[in-house]
Amino acid sequence: MRSIWNGSISFGLVTIPVKTYSATDRTSSVSFVRIHEKDGAPIQYRKVCELDGQEVPNEEVGKGYQPPGDDAVVPITDEDLSRLPMPTAKTLSILSFVDPGEIDPLQLDKAYYLGPNGASATKPYALLREALEHHAKVAIGKVAMRGRETLAMLRAHDGALLMHTLLWPDQIRSADGVAPEAVTVRENEMKLAETLMDALGELDPAELHDDYREAVEELVAAKREGGTPAAPDTSAAPGAQVIDLTAALERSVRAVRGGGRKDAGDASVTPLRGRGPTREKAAAKTAPRAKSDGGRTGRTSAAKEAGGGTAGAGKRTTGKATAEKPATGRSASGKTAAKKPSRAQRTTKPSAS
Repeated sequence: MRSIWNGSISFGLVTIPVKTYSATDRTSSVSFVRIHEKDGAPIQYRKVCELDGQEVPNEEVGKGYQPPGDDAVVPITDEDLSRLPMPTAKTLSILSFVDPGEIDPLQLDKAYYLGPNGASATKPYALLREALEHHAKVAIGKVAMRGRETLAMLRAHDGALLMHTLLWPDQIRSADGVAPEAVTVRENEMKLAETLMDALGELDPAELHDDYREAVEELVAAKREGGTPAAPDTSAAPGAQVIDLTAALERSVRAVRGGGRKDAGDASVTPLRGRGPTREKAAAKTAPRAKSDGGRTGRTSAAKEAGGGTAGAGKRTTGKATAEKPATGRSASGKTAAKKPSRAQRTTKPSAS
């Protein structure tokens, strides 16, 4: 592994010389080159001066800084930058040690492995690594890399020290206007969501792979051999449909528990609006329900045509047929309010399954 930056970690009065290595590799991801469609030749990008339209050789390319909101560009030389006060130019200065949960994942940028640089650095390197592991802390500091200063987080990982460069707090955009306004989440919906989360279980990293990259490689191989790439199978592609959120959660739980994890995403979820009581729903509540899976999944055809009531879905999760009770709702603030029974619920008694 090639070192990309040499510096040191400043830990109080202790200095630890380190070498820096890139911890990630993005070369395996899919990337395309731009070509001239007429003859298939790659397109080159040249550095052209906007003033005279002439191509500029690399030795004549310099730096400039354009202040925000200003059209003027101020030339900046390497000598100018070398005279700036930069105490972190070659040193990661640790400022504090905090709990990992205090760092917002939004701030995480790039990751680098840090290795000891020289025999004298091995002991303090191991000491800092063991201290971070023992106290379950991460170190926060500042470091200058590639001509700019950045925040950095240092943590122990797989027997080594791992440094994450962090974005500055003012580089994190606000989420105002992104989230929806107050939305009511019913108790049975929350329970089904938690059940689905538990059913999905742990993730095996060995099962993760880039399906898109594999498809691109198969496409390229087919085109090289002069064949026609196989058309994707769209027979099982879901169409636009409006389904009940509770029913979608129940189907997802059954699919995961049955080993059909892919089936859980077959249906798009669009909450239903204006779901007043109808004759079909009232008939579905009074008609006998077919028993299936202990009474959890049975539903009459009339209930299917009506979209399925959420009260019935809630009964299927318990496996028992009970009298209709007022549903409860959970708001964004966590408060629970009783929901008045519908006219069909007040006038019709559900039959036992």
